[in-house]
Amino acid sequence: MIFDFSIIIPAYNEEKLISNLLDELLKFKNSFNFEIIISDGGSFDTTLEILKAYDVKVVNNLAGNRQTIGEGRNLGAEQANGKVLVFINADTMPKDTSVFLGKIKEYVDNKIYKKSIALAGKVEPFPDDKGFKDLCFYAFFNFYFKLLNIIGLGMGRGECQIVQSKAFFDVGGYNPHIAAGEDFDLFRRIAKTQKVTFADDIVVLESPRRFRQKGYLNTVFKWFLNGISVMFTGKSYSKEWDLVR
Repeated sequence: MIFDFSIIIPAYNEEKLISNLLDELLKFKNSFNFEIIISDGGSFDTTLEILKAYDVKVVNNLAGNRQTIGEGRNLGAEQANGKVLVFINADTMPKDTSVFLGKIKEYVDNKIYKKSIALAGKVEPFPDDKGFKDLCFYAFFNFYFKLLNIIGLGMGRGECQIVQSKAFFDVGGYNPHIAAGEDFDLFRRIAKTQKVTFADDIVVLESPRRFRQKGYLNTVFKWFLNGISVMFTGKSYSKEWDLVR
């Protein structure tokens, strides 16, 4: 069966949050033609048990190695039957799910962003978990990522990346060997020949927990180092991206 779009969610020990996302998405399963694919990186908590209760496709990490998130997304994409691939993380949530899915359907139907091969979704903090510092940070970086796409560099956070299936496989998908910056690397390669657009009206929410634990300056500095390293060497500066749970 061919779907309008496939929602691919990489997961690793996400027992606390994954039900929230799946419950929300599946409310609209009868309204839109999409599938959900969970690419599990080898969870050893109750994530896999939780998934048994849901009508989703689960791709397991059979190799037993510590996957990069790019590798997990690629494995999910290989099982997808959607015209468009929608990559979101297990700890994110659409700001307005009906609008989120509706805009993606419009994109699939070539009604919006007609010349764009890929879309970068806007990321905001959860309303009940944000302060002034968070608002300033997200406002600045959403503007910055939008600017990078306007000048043709290509950028989108892995929290929400939307790519036409053919284009994704034409560029070889995510680089599975990059521990961090794989999201930038994918859109950078696509943007060399095709248009990537920052979609202000496709919005997901996330917890600022990483910035709280690791610090804003430390996280941004690592983003910078990984971005420069990916751009000029094809490898990430970070050998491993720390999990924050």
